[in-house]
Amino acid sequence: MALIEIDLYGDLMIAASSADEDRLSADRIDEVLRVVPAGGKRED
Repeated sequence: MALIEIDLYGDLMIAASSADEDRLSADRIDEVLRVVPAGGKRED
């Protein structure tokens, strides 16, 4: 479990370092972490 969390943290760090804005939006964080909406389907 810890390795998964470290991997996700790394993905967030990469996204944050390449972002044009000062902070990542909640939507961008969800995208980076591959969060699935409550309905169960992602919109790709």
